[in-house]
Amino acid sequence: MYAKLVFFILILFPFYSFSQNGSLKAIIVDSAQAPIVGASVALLSSKTGAYLRGTQSLGKGQVSIDNISPGTYTFKVSYVGMSDIIRENIRIGAGKTLDMGTVTLIPIGKELGEVVVQGRLPDLQLDIDKKVFDVSQSMVSIGGTAEDVLGNVPTLQVDADGSVSLRGSTGVRILINGKESAMAGSDISKLLQSLPAEAVSKVEIMTNPSAKYDAEGQSGIVNIVLKKNVLTGFNGTVNASIGNYDNYTIGTSLNYRDNKFNYFGTYNFNNRNSFGESSVTNTQRIDGVVTDASEITHTHSETFRKGRNHSFRIGADYFATEKTNFSLGSNFSIRDNDRGADLLYRYINLPELGTESPRTSRQSEQDFGYDLTLDFRQALRRKGEEITANITFGDDREDGINDYLQTFDNGRFREERKNQTSERGKNWNFQLDYVLPLGDNHKFEAGYRTILRNSDESQYSDTLSQDGNFKPDFDVSNDFEMQSAVHALYVNYQRMLTERLGMQVGLRAEDAFLHTVYASLDPNVSTEPGNLDYFRVYPSAFLSYKVNKEGDKVQLSYTRRVQRPRGRQVNPFVNMSDATNLRQGNPELMPEDIHAIELGFAKTYEKWNFVTSAYYRRVNDMTQPIQYDIDDPIVEKYLEDKNATFSRWQNVGNRNSTGIEVVAKVNLFRWWDMTANVNMFYSNLIPYTEFDIARPENFAWNTNVTTNVRFNSTLSAQVKGDYRAPMKTLQGQMKSMSGVDLAVRQDVLKGKGSVVFNVRDVFDNRRFGIETLLPTRHIENDMRWSRRMFNLSFSYRFGTQDNSKNKRRNNMSSDDAGVEY
Repeated sequence: MYAKLVFFILILFPFYSFSQNGSLKAIIVDSAQAPIVGASVALLSSKTGAYLRGTQSLGKGQVSIDNISPGTYTFKVSYVGMSDIIRENIRIGAGKTLDMGTVTLIPIGKELGEVVVQGRLPDLQLDIDKKVFDVSQSMVSIGGTAEDVLGNVPTLQVDADGSVSLRGSTGVRILINGKESAMAGSDISKLLQSLPAEAVSKVEIMTNPSAKYDAEGQSGIVNIVLKKNVLTGFNGTVNASIGNYDNYTIGTSLNYRDNKFNYFGTYNFNNRNSFGESSVTNTQRIDGVVTDASEITHTHSETFRKGRNHSFRIGADYFATEKTNFSLGSNFSIRDNDRGADLLYRYINLPELGTESPRTSRQSEQDFGYDLTLDFRQALRRKGEEITANITFGDDREDGINDYLQTFDNGRFREERKNQTSERGKNWNFQLDYVLPLGDNHKFEAGYRTILRNSDESQYSDTLSQDGNFKPDFDVSNDFEMQSAVHALYVNYQRMLTERLGMQVGLRAEDAFLHTVYASLDPNVSTEPGNLDYFRVYPSAFLSYKVNKEGDKVQLSYTRRVQRPRGRQVNPFVNMSDATNLRQGNPELMPEDIHAIELGFAKTYEKWNFVTSAYYRRVNDMTQPIQYDIDDPIVEKYLEDKNATFSRWQNVGNRNSTGIEVVAKVNLFRWWDMTANVNMFYSNLIPYTEFDIARPENFAWNTNVTTNVRFNSTLSAQVKGDYRAPMKTLQGQMKSMSGVDLAVRQDVLKGKGSVVFNVRDVFDNRRFGIETLLPTRHIENDMRWSRRMFNLSFSYRFGTQDNSKNKRRNNMSSDDAGVEY
């Protein structure tokens, strides 16, 4: 304890230095010279028009942007119902403040010489350490879910089971509004499948986060930022959509702001149905050879997934003084999910099973989750010096029933099972952050965070016996309790060493523990406790160089991270929601230890800009499911037929990944732009000898392209295409996957409303395939989890947007405008 205390004191010691940047100020008024509150003000690249910095006008129309690197920019002001103001080639000098004076906005329809009407807002902000995607303008996602939104973000991929991949790795830390969502329970994918796409504002991707952020996440952090209105007065939106397969959504968002309070609330109802299909061929191999006498099972299944979700979000911001504000918010989610599959097995050379066998599987779940959040922000004496704090509590509950029935044509007794499952989870988050500016482009940050998680999961299973009665199956009936905690302290020190060379170093120390208790419902089986307790230090270092005054930058970074086992990965329950694909967690899993190095280069041209990153990632004690052969003694008591597969989470080995990624935004014309990314990587996985698996070496790649065409001021279209190349896995390979989405948008009602028609998977060919090679089995799986979807949606924005008659104060900072963290 003394050693840890001394360590924390040393890393909290700040340093001092000085450097110079410029600033900008202005006053925004209407044609009657009354101040406008909430106007959007942005600094853009003078070459590409890319968004660089921004804020909103405050209570007296005043605007202030600090810490601006010296250079030439484009100045833009926007406000609902007003024509945009654009002033090009403004010059920001070192250590000087540029006063833009009074800027007058004119209602749309009237003209001034300095007014230029622009297209839509920038949908992509590129920086070396963060990429921000404005998905509120992703037309192909409208009517879908947050899972669909992530699938349409460059650099991300979403698999059939809802797992999110970044640069070929599923070890992604997913946050909502900068925090872990307590409503997600043990499976974040369920929440993403129920959260409407219209609720998402931005997606932020950090592939090499600094010490300020949680160390968890093998390949980085994906932060989903939900919409929050902070315009003054009373305003809101309503939206509705309808699609094939009985898919529809309806929602509303309301906001009211006065001089001291901002009240906001949203409600969304989402009825989502998706229908898929799959085919599996399970073939026996003898000495690695398939013969005419081999046992073969062909399985074809028709699947459905139905979900109904009511989500509520209410809260208020209180601006006590110019330097002090509080925020109180809550989220509620009521989810009902029904899943099912109708399967038909056809057997070759399996007389004990007959020639064919139908099986029906039905699963029903009822979920309820909520969280309560309290945020505090206090500005201190120095400009930019502040303390922020957060307390969040969340609770999630899920109860489910899963039944299946299988019959045979050879007189074999039918198989029938009834499963009851229950999950309870509670999360606490305590966070305190401090920022101390030591000069322009020179600051010190420190903070503390504690995350506490508690969960209780149970499963009770009955099987039909030969006497016609259901009896308990103790092999898969158990109770599992899990408690985990992470206590963290961090420091970050950032400064410009020269006019172009900058650095940032950080250190994050985390003390983590995971306690589990596994109790079988069989009175003859004893309780099995598990315990994992460890302390680690996670350093980070960044070195950046500004190539020129236009903002081109090179950055070299190193971080150490961790991927902790959680939820289903450590739960020894045998998951029987799919009776042909049994999965089991492992409470003895060790955390992954990740070391990442990245070299990035950001370049801007007259019509396009891009970020290129070369990266290397080393993962020690990598975790993933291992699929066991039918003859393995581990699976004998779980598998009731030879068609089923069994997998268990294990620490499988060490992996080295090296790759190059390019993300680019191209403005082909004023009416046509394109965003694209390509990720190419080489992966070398060295498995532990105990698994007796050959080393898989991989060269793989994926790409994502989105293009937007504006036919006129009210009509636009968007097309998105993606492709993922084949990739070797530890026990086989994944097949290639591709698809195309299309959307058309028409603005109506003088720009206050919009109608969008979209088609997801235009050619109905987005399929997922995987091939597994085991010592005595060859399993080939081809599936699609959703068919082609059509959707028509309408949204309308209403309310008072102009406060020229009521001068109100707005004390939100530019970083938080429109966003809740």
